[in-house]
Amino acid sequence: MTSSKRKDAARRVARIHGHVHAVSGMLEDGRSYSEIVHQLVAVRSALDSVIQVIVDDLVQELVAKSEKKEPMAESLDQLQQVVAKIR
Repeated sequence: MTSSKRKDAARRVARIHGHVHAVSGMLEDGRSYSEIVHQLVAVRSALDSVIQVIVDDLVQELVAKSEKKEPMAESLDQLQQVVAKIR
């Protein structure tokens, strides 16, 4: 993963961590189910966006290797494993 993509993913995960912590507080405070579910949907969406950053970077890596005529088998395997886990 490129350095900038790694930083982007780490920043997003830190934000997700804060949201999950907030959900925990909401549960302790007795907030409504609607509010809690709304926050959890936001967390799920944020997780999906981190996954998308990773998949995009893997695809870009494969395209770059293809253009340079470099071996792609390892990167392709990694992409296939990631995509299989998303389902």
